Amino acid sequence: MHLKPIKTESDHEAALCEIERLWGAEEGSPDGDRLEVLTTLVEAYEESNFPMDLPDPIEAIKFRLEQQGADKKALIGIIGNRTRVYEVLRRDRALSLAMIRQLNQHLGIPAEILIRPVRVRKKKQAA
Repeated sequence: MHLKPIKTESDHEAALCEIERLWGAEEGSPDGDRLEVLTTLVEAYEESNFPMDLPDPIEAIKFRLEQQGADKKALIGIIGNRTRVYEVLRRDRALSLAMIRQLNQHLGIPAEILIRPVRVRKKKQAA
């Protein structure tokens, strides 16, 4: 495959096949350099053609806890007391700036994910 910009889906498929063929090539070798260039081209193509939205902040928190083998109790002291933790996870309360800072510092969740709006549940009105 001749190296060229990836402009079409068929270019993308061909580049992926070539990356698969070159996978494991020694870094600094001609094949390793080719792999690095192709990977960069594919990443640029995929970023512009298949953009990914950032995850929902609450789902990101739950995912990070799962990754760490922790449960909701691990958030006590990070974002507040037990009641506050459950309010946030049930979407009854939005994340405050202080909570975002703590989650970023203690769990390593990127701030750009945490600052996204959380869909707060609407409270039912009495009839």
